[in-house]
Amino acid sequence: MKKKTIEELKEIAKDIRRKVVTMLCRAGSGHPGGSLSVTDFITACYFSEMNLDPKNPKWEDRDRFVLSKGHVCPAQYAALAKLGFFPEETLQTLREEGSILQGHPNMQCPGVEIPTGSLGQGVACAVGMAIALKMDKKNSRVFAVLGDGECQEGEVWEAAQTANKYQLDNLILFVDNNNLQIDGTTDEVMPNRDLGEKFKAFGFEIYNIDGNDMAQILRTLDAVRLHSHSTKPKCIIGQTTKGKGVSFMENVADWHGVAPNKEQCEQALKDIDANYSFE
Repeated sequence: MKKKTIEELKEIAKDIRRKVVTMLCRAGSGHPGGSLSVTDFITACYFSEMNLDPKNPKWEDRDRFVLSKGHVCPAQYAALAKLGFFPEETLQTLREEGSILQGHPNMQCPGVEIPTGSLGQGVACAVGMAIALKMDKKNSRVFAVLGDGECQEGEVWEAAQTANKYQLDNLILFVDNNNLQIDGTTDEVMPNRDLGEKFKAFGFEIYNIDGNDMAQILRTLDAVRLHSHSTKPKCIIGQTTKGKGVSFMENVADWHGVAPNKEQCEQALKDIDANYSFE
């Protein structure tokens, strides 16, 4: 895939944010907060970093993307549609009965590697994929996105331990560390303390970044790909803002799983346009 400029990627991320808000408003349900916080990393992966072929979603040499926090799939769906995995008008069917775009990813949707949404399991699936690629002597990589609240699941750490044992340097985790989950802040619900230190203790190479800064994301992905010669699996801890780009959603736990109404949608789109103007 031809590398895009930072400005081009920011413009794509802006468009994805607009689509996320519009999709959820139309559906009347869904998860805007986390979808908006992971948008920048998803954009960087799909439009700059990963080797994919929208015309051949099951291409053997493709990179894999696992959205372990599956409830934020509107951002992934918007990216897949923009790449041409399916027509963009399909986005209007989010959460409808019979649609390929359900409230959590499933494999009816081209480009989705594994059904996710039961938190913790996606990371384990990503580890299994990375092991399989090693066994098949493939150079493809596995990118997985998980939430900070999700890191309270024990299965995440069983998977991390396995990734270390099998030296899965082809595995890149991104923790959407927005410090909010459905019941409040992660510190209130179940403190994670320093997630970077935890993953480091499990044998991962750690990168701490601003997960909503496109330039930092790209530099980090470059470092992971070009400058790391270790056999360790990689973990990017992205400090993000839940509801990023929409003034009344930012850092508000109530927007974890509530869709905007028509008036709120209009305001959200205005906020996104104002916050992501690159002229």
